Amino acid sequence: MLARVWLLLCLSLWLAAPAAAQTLAAIPALDSPVVDTTGTLDAAQKQQLEQQALALQQRKGSQLQVLMVASTQPETIEQYSQRVFDQWKLGRKGVDDGVLLLVAKDDRKVRIQPGYGLEGAIPDAIANRVIQEYLVPHFRAGDFGGGIVAATAVLVTLIDGEALPEPVSDNRASARGGGGGGDWLGGLLAGLFASFVAASVLRAMFSRVPAGVRGLLTGAGSGVVALLFSGLWLAAVVGGIGGLVFGLIPASSGRGRYARHRDWGGWGGGGGWGGGSS
Repeated sequence: MLARVWLLLCLSLWLAAPAAAQTLAAIPALDSPVVDTTGTLDAAQKQQLEQQALALQQRKGSQLQVLMVASTQPETIEQYSQRVFDQWKLGRKGVDDGVLLLVAKDDRKVRIQPGYGLEGAIPDAIANRVIQEYLVPHFRAGDFGGGIVAATAVLVTLIDGEALPEPVSDNRASARGGGGGGDWLGGLLAGLFASFVAASVLRAMFSRVPAGVRGLLTGAGSGVVALLFSGLWLAAVVGGIGGLVFGLIPASSGRGRYARHRDWGGWGGGGGWGGGSS
């Protein structure tokens, strides 16, 4: 009886050994919008893809991530892709607007996995079309970089057409002159108006000093005020020049009325090349 138990135990260990030996493929560190563990992409292709992804993130807030590995075995590409997506936490919290383009080169598999926030922009049917029309033809020709560049350009276009919460980094950029349109123009006008008021005050304050010194002080102060109010260097330069010219003009007899105002405030499956979507 004891011999039978020992035999069954040995048999169980022998059967379990292959499964135990199949350790999961490692997930690389996330240190760039383009992670290529195979060394397939050249420096120019990586730079182009990285710049595209960073521009999208600053513009829309979405995170476009490219990952190229040799194999996902023993997992399927779907299982490995989900592990990567979860570990890297792609997309913004509460918006879930990340998208992963995963290429398993030796497995000849590719997958596009969008977060829930982008499933409207990149549904399964669209993801499969991108794979079949942009990735697979290039990959079959050995042009991995060209395929990824073409496919990500389509994904960026799809994401740009999706209504998403505005990224916080864009709001800050607009306040500092990085954005365009009405916010930028409004900041410029506010800065110039503030610099004009500052120039009037400073000219009155320094009315007794020589004109050249008064002009320099008024110009410097006006430029600083314009920058604080608008966050725009253009407003600071224009306001500073205007303040310099204004400060050279002698103050009027009512120059003392402003003297007290001095304080101012101011980011598949199957044979051959196969793929899948989320």
